Order: sequence, then structure tokens, then C-alpha cells
Amino acid sequence: MAINFKLILGIIGNIISMCLFASPMPTFWDIIQKRDVQRYSAIPYVCTLLNCMLWVVYGLPDVSLQILVVTINLSGCLIELIYISIYLVYAPKKTQTKALKLLGAMMVSFILVVVIVLEVVHDKHPRKLIIGVFCAVFSVGMYASPLTVMGMVIRTHSVEFMPFLLSLFNFMNGLVWFGYAFLGHIDIFIMIPNGLGALSGIAQLLLFFIYRNAPPEVAQQLELNDTGTLTETQPPSIHIISTDCD
Repeated sequence: MAINFKLILGIIGNIISMCLFASPMPTFWDIIQKRDVQRYSAIPYVCTLLNCMLWVVYGLPDVSLQILVVTINLSGCLIELIYISIYLVYAPKKTQTKALKLLGAMMVSFILVVVIVLEVVHDKHPRKLIIGVFCAVFSVGMYASPLTVMGMVIRTHSVEFMPFLLSLFNFMNGLVWFGYAFLGHIDIFIMIPNGLGALSGIAQLLLFFIYRNAPPEVAQQLELNDTGTLTETQPPSIHIISTDCD
């Protein structure tokens, strides 16, 4: 019996992706213990939730029957909803209101896109094309956060906010799904974002080895955005997950 390398890579990718989905757990444990969101932002988790929901739609039978993409991203949706719920519980009123407005805007946008595509477009191929473009574009756009962290590493000469294992798993995740895209039916919607994810992982690992022993500039170890909020980054490659079972 022939070995199904595509299935093997898909399973490995699922395992790595679940590890990356779980990577913010220490942050939320800290929030629970301190009963305060401190300077963390809800934006990465809301965006991750939207990205996962888009990939779930991409894997539906009405778009492109792909079981693994549905299961892994449904898991991602559940985990992100837990993160967002914890954030809302411990956020001050003003911050909570902003997070809810962002979440509401994301949900309305998602519903509009899905309803329009499923009701107006009746053929599976154009449906897959449209949803796939949304997934790929949104996923690529989420690379802004890791680039910010990489810039911080270069400025501060500190890898404190770019852990080695997280960078390594980012690289492995992107590489596995990028390789998966070439097996069987080539899927550019998997290939492009995960190729960028693999390149981003390589860049992060190079920066880690360059600055791992460099003394940090303590005064610049925290970078605040315009509202004074510390934006924790979640690796985007964990959301760029798809399978092609056609």
C-alpha cells in the first residue's frame, strides 16, 4: 500500500498548529492570576478568530470538502473564544468596550462575506477561489505583528519577546504546510501564506542566533503602541492551515 505523504504532513501540521494555538496560555494564566489584562491587546486574538472562521468556511463541503482544515480551525476558533472571553472578563470597562466593538465589526464582516459568497455564487470552484483569496490575503496581512517583534529585537538587541521554541515551531509549521501544498493538488492558498510563514520563521531563527547572547537595552524592551497597549503577537502561520482532499 502506497504511503500517503500528504496525509502524514497534514497530521504533523495539525499537531504543530495545536501547539501554536496553545502558545498564549501563559499570558492568559498571568491575566487570571493578576485579574487584569495589563497592557495586552485583544486585537491578535480577535483577528486570529476571524482567520480561523474563514478557513473553516474554506473547508466546508459547499466550498471545498476538506475535513482537516475544518477540524483544526474549529479547534482554533474554540481556543480563541476562550482567550477572548478571559480577556473580556478581566478588562476594564473602556478596554472591554473597544474589544467588543472590534469583535462585533469582525463578526459582521465575516457574516456578510459568507452569506454573499454562498448565496450569490453557486459553483464550488469560484466559491473556493473567492474564500481562498480572502483567507490568503488576511493571513498574509497578519504577518505585520511578527515583523514588529523582529524590528524590536533588532532595536533592543534582546530576544526576550521572541522565544526560540516559538520561532522554531513557526518555521516548522510554515514548512510542513508549504510542502503539503505541493503534494497532490497544488493549492496556492496554502502555499503562498505558509511559504511566507516559513521565510518569517527562518528570519526569526537567524535573529535569535545573532542576538541570543547580546546584552539587552532594558529601556527599550517594551514597545507600546499609540494607546500604551502592549500588543502580544500570535504567530500567523498557525492560522494558515488548509488541506485538499479532492
